[in-house]
Amino acid sequence: MYTVTRYPHGAFCWADLSTHGGEAAVDFYRQLMGWESETQDTVFGTIYTTFSQDGHRIAGLAWLPPEMSEIPSAWNNYVSVDDVDALLPTVTEGGGQIIQPPFDVPEGARIAVIVDPAGAALCLFQARGNIGTTLVNTPGALCWNELYTADPEASKAFYGALLGWEFQDSRDGEDGSPGYVSIYNRGRANGGMLVMDEGMAANVPPMWVPYFSVADVAAATEQVKSTGGKIIMGPQEEGGVGRWLLFFDPQGASCYVVQLDRPEPWLEHRS
Repeated sequence: MYTVTRYPHGAFCWADLSTHGGEAAVDFYRQLMGWESETQDTVFGTIYTTFSQDGHRIAGLAWLPPEMSEIPSAWNNYVSVDDVDALLPTVTEGGGQIIQPPFDVPEGARIAVIVDPAGAALCLFQARGNIGTTLVNTPGALCWNELYTADPEASKAFYGALLGWEFQDSRDGEDGSPGYVSIYNRGRANGGMLVMDEGMAANVPPMWVPYFSVADVAAATEQVKSTGGKIIMGPQEEGGVGRWLLFFDPQGASCYVVQLDRPEPWLEHRS
């Protein structure tokens, strides 16, 4: 099964895009992913689009107003937590910062936005009726989240203390250093860390990036190119995983799509 009714503490549960693209950005992702959309005014005076598929909430899109033109378009990644407020001291004690204190949203969640010690932003999501996405690891749905970091040991220390994650290194460098770090939450694969070398770190800031599953990555590649996106890397084969593509959307937000070889079914955690 790929449907979700509850997430354990520490599991990625939602992603949304903050963008200056407005309706054009909505159309880009509708065409790329085959999503349906519903756009509404929010109680905060902003506009928000919710994407759905087969009756399931999939992802969101926040319309950035003109007065926030200095903020770049980017995807936001959300982790389910039992108690947002209780985690804030751990954030600051670990060298992170709270850039948006906890606030309640009418859809049934309490959210805070933090940055880790290197500056990568992450959203903490406490479900209060709304758990986030209710479909995972199937074409159209969120399936992975990845941190770009130049200091994997510092990242492991921060997120391990904050969320209880465990880690497994893949030794790819000639010096035996990790090229990739897999993240586990309560025994389940929960994302990864791409370890940036000096050249990449000089040009790419620390950040979290989502992956969405697609049925055909070659078709997704052509769709990105035909609708104003830009291919960054791929399609590329990852052994045991599938074929993935990294791209910029027309407003410059980076995102992955992946054609999974063996999608992992969702098994509910009851404790």
